[in-house]
Amino acid sequence: MSIKQIMSAVNEFFDENIAPPHKITSVEPRKENEEEGIEAGWDILVEVIEEREYMKKYAKDEMLGVYQAALNKKYDIISYSRLSTRYRSAVEERY
Repeated sequence: MSIKQIMSAVNEFFDENIAPPHKITSVEPRKENEEEGIEAGWDILVEVIEEREYMKKYAKDEMLGVYQAALNKKYDIISYSRLSTRYRSAVEERY
């Protein structure tokens, strides 16, 4: 399993369903948890530029949405959630 394949699957999913990714900032393997029925895969952090045209129209700094996504062994996104939003020029927080 290569990081390139994982990043490609994430880019495709976000491009089709949310917005084109700005950056993929983290790709970490997830351990299998048989008790909870969770199979091994990857946890991903993705930055997406939110409402680009709206922000440009009002001469505002672009907003970045920080999303966490989970991929299974087959590179399918099985869950995602937006963790936060921030101005692109703001200092990045650690998660």
